[in-house]
Amino acid sequence: MTRAVPEPRKTLDPDRVAEWLARHPDFFVGREGLLQQLKVPHPEARGTTSLLERLVHDLRQRAEQAESRLEHLLESARHNEVQYRRIRALVLALVEAEDADALSQALATQMAEHFQVPAIALWCPDKLTDSEPLPPQPPRHVLDEHAGARLAALLDGRNSRCTRLSPTDWSRLLPHAQPLNQTGSCALARLTLGEPMGYLVLASSNPEHFRASMDTLFTEYVSDVLARLLLRHSRTSEQPSAHA
Repeated sequence: MTRAVPEPRKTLDPDRVAEWLARHPDFFVGREGLLQQLKVPHPEARGTTSLLERLVHDLRQRAEQAESRLEHLLESARHNEVQYRRIRALVLALVEAEDADALSQALATQMAEHFQVPAIALWCPDKLTDSEPLPPQPPRHVLDEHAGARLAALLDGRNSRCTRLSPTDWSRLLPHAQPLNQTGSCALARLTLGEPMGYLVLASSNPEHFRASMDTLFTEYVSDVLARLLLRHSRTSEQPSAHA
């Protein structure tokens, strides 16, 4: 008698099973006991766990991730609000300044108190200071040929830039900021309003405070505000006195 040869054991293609279950999401309705018997890989240890426990773990993880993203968004919103209030206070202080020297002093105070920038310099050409009765007071300076050439070299053809300051640069560009011969870093920006109106220097004795990779949008914004206000004060000082 010939023994029957057993047929090869057939196995289901996992991809086809997954495809079929995706097309029949109600398959487990009425088969809850089957769900409890299913085992899946444990997410944090070797071995398996029940499908329900794995689902609970995944849902808890998703909730934690959502909570973390929400906290990050809230923290960003709080940071943006603080920055908005600081910038608002800065602009209001600049607008309220009565003359160019008061403008530069207000800028220095706001930068030191709210933006951790301990030293600034505002370099303006002669045409903005000739009509003033007194020489400009630090941190405002008359832009001469040597300072202009060095500032232009540091900017290297750009409108704004963050870079390091050598001791020589510190002494030349921040002559009022002690101690002299100090290494550091700075954010530079041109003051322009149709034509060149000088330079703004925001400096720190920390060589890493203003890194080359930093964005300079804020520095450019401040320089745009300063250019307009300096031009306004220059025109005001040119007007004859009412008692003249």
